[in-house]
Amino acid sequence: MRLRTLLIWLAVVPTVAMGTQVAVTAERLLEQSARLRADVEAAERVGAPLYTLLVDMQEERTATAAQWAGTDGAEAELRIRRAATDTAAAEFRRLADDPSRSFTEVTRQLDRLPAYRQRADTRSGGADSTLAYYSDVIGKVIQVYQQEFSHAEDAELAQASRPVVSMLQATEMVAREDTVLALAGPSGELSFVGYDQFVSSLGAQRYLHEALIVPHLTERDERFYERVVGSEDWQAKTRIENAVLSGHKDTVAGIKVPAEVGGWKSAHANFSVQMTTLNIDLARSVLARGEAKAAELQAEVAWLIAGSGGGLLAVVVVVVFTTRSVLRRLRELHERTVTVAEETLPDVVARLERGQTVDPQALPSVTGDRDEVGRISDAFARAVSVSVDGHRRLAAERHGFGLFASGIASRTGNLVSRQLSLTEDLQDTFGHDEALLAQLMRSDQLTVGMRRQIENLLILAGGEVPDPHTEPMRVADLLREAAAEVEDFRRIERQALDETSVEPSVISQISHLLAELLDNATRFSPPKSKVVIRAELVADGLTVEIEDRGPRVSPERYEEMNGRLHQAPPYSVLAQNAHRLGLFVVGHLADQLGATVTLRRSVYGGTCAVVVLPAELLLPTEGETPREPARREPALPAPAAEPAAAAKPEREREPDTEPDTEPEPVAHTSAGLPSRRTKAPRRAAAAVPAARPAPAAAPTRPALPERVPQTHIADQLRAPRVPETRVPQDTATPEEVADAWADYEQGTQTVEEELRRDQP
Repeated sequence: MRLRTLLIWLAVVPTVAMGTQVAVTAERLLEQSARLRADVEAAERVGAPLYTLLVDMQEERTATAAQWAGTDGAEAELRIRRAATDTAAAEFRRLADDPSRSFTEVTRQLDRLPAYRQRADTRSGGADSTLAYYSDVIGKVIQVYQQEFSHAEDAELAQASRPVVSMLQATEMVAREDTVLALAGPSGELSFVGYDQFVSSLGAQRYLHEALIVPHLTERDERFYERVVGSEDWQAKTRIENAVLSGHKDTVAGIKVPAEVGGWKSAHANFSVQMTTLNIDLARSVLARGEAKAAELQAEVAWLIAGSGGGLLAVVVVVVFTTRSVLRRLRELHERTVTVAEETLPDVVARLERGQTVDPQALPSVTGDRDEVGRISDAFARAVSVSVDGHRRLAAERHGFGLFASGIASRTGNLVSRQLSLTEDLQDTFGHDEALLAQLMRSDQLTVGMRRQIENLLILAGGEVPDPHTEPMRVADLLREAAAEVEDFRRIERQALDETSVEPSVISQISHLLAELLDNATRFSPPKSKVVIRAELVADGLTVEIEDRGPRVSPERYEEMNGRLHQAPPYSVLAQNAHRLGLFVVGHLADQLGATVTLRRSVYGGTCAVVVLPAELLLPTEGETPREPARREPALPAPAAEPAAAAKPEREREPDTEPDTEPEPVAHTSAGLPSRRTKAPRRAAAAVPAARPAPAAAPTRPALPERVPQTHIADQLRAPRVPETRVPQDTATPEEVADAWADYEQGTQTVEEELRRDQP
């Protein structure tokens, strides 16, 4: 979307939104004004008859109570009150014809009036239930006032109408007191229920006057109210109420009221008229306020429409002129920016990536203009400068970090090599102590793992693993060398190994890659389960499969891990996964070798790592001449070989090869124990130690060759060595090799059992 369109929308959207808001507000105000006028009209039409009905129902209720109590002249008074009620009810039914208002509930209650009058005349049922009907009708009338004329949607009118409803409720409470006292009759005795009703009504009307009426009266209405409550009749009312509360007497049938109750009727007749006048004045005041509020709302709508229309017109004019000016200046800035972005900056970044210097004159400079467009141009120039400086610092930091990490890894690797050399010397010296030798082999294995972690650091820093090999290595030896790098190497089982060799320059890289995968497989699979590694030739080269029986992994997890293997992540991702860098190292090595590594689910439920090495890294094995692998291979102490054939090295047999396959060599220490292979390539066979006399009855067996110390370290650290003699070719028969291997396994099992017994 073009900037011109955006600016137009910037003007259109607020204009439309403001116009919509004005329309909605005006409609709401007009609707509120119309509702206020409708309420005022309904109050003027129905309010007066409804109030008349309320007063007449109160008086009829009192007359009904007097008739029920047997008061003299009550029947004539009741006929007069009933006639007045009928007239008020008929007038109310005639005017309350609006179905949308809550007048129907009062009408429905009035339809039951004849039935209750008949019950009062025949005195059927109780007086309380008959009088409760009148109270219910009066309550519905007050509820109509509260719902229809309280103006709850307007806070000001709601505040003004609150005293009206509260006054009606207070008047009703006083009328109930009048009814209860009339029910006492000539005997002046009330039932316990009647006395409770009197006390409740008295408390309610006093609370209404004090809390809900007086605080909300206007100054004019408050003066009138004070005259009413200060009159002699209101004071007489208060004295009688207090006398009933404090001067009554309990009898067996009920409550005996004091003689002061006789003055209640005349006092009530006088102050009730004054209260009625106050109620009417309050209602008229609310109606006048409602009418004024409706007119005020209409005037507010008119001013709102006029002011909003003028404001919208001014906004449109300003936006049109502003848009044209901004577009013109931004067009010029755009042309300059495009030139820098498409020509200048790409050339500068390319030069930095090639390691060349950058001419500062080629970059945009800060002009110092104070207008807005000039500030944007200067900000762009500063951004370009910061970007170029960032690229320059990033290139320098990456190069420096690579050198730093490589130096640390190299120095630490030398220390580890010296540690391995020391361990070899200790193995040669104390090889006769099988328990100590087992611990030394354990220390040697941990040191080898430490060396592999240092090589990981070197690989991730951009370096390469040093490879001292000068001759090809068979795949069988390569897999054995990789397994020797793993701490739990006894669980690794090698299968289906091809007689194929690997280029000398990539032996260390491939061995390291497979060692990382084997270490991962042994650590994330059950402790007693086997990890199988197999290799075979395929059309694309050599495939190596490493299969474990570890926990089930989801397809999403496999996809994430394969992503790490196929694409080198940035250092930020490495930092977040510093505790599991094995896959990153494997990915780097696979990228250097041109190999592919894929993780997938195994048929046994674990994980299978498939490594495909390209064919150009492979060589055919010539003559199947065995050679000693370059890396160190772990082994446990075994019984010394028989001295009958000590000058001939014995070949080691793969567990999964055929019996007629030529065995492979195993180096031994001076004590006759199998030794781990060294890192450096074999130069000459070690001299065979002097053979010890064998028992006469034992068959003659060849002694295994002794390991050569210090052959894994760098040339700079290598100590002067005496010339070595080459071990002659082994001529042992397959049966002799099998017997020697059985003795080796028996000795290994014996040492393992002793170590388990020694553990706590």
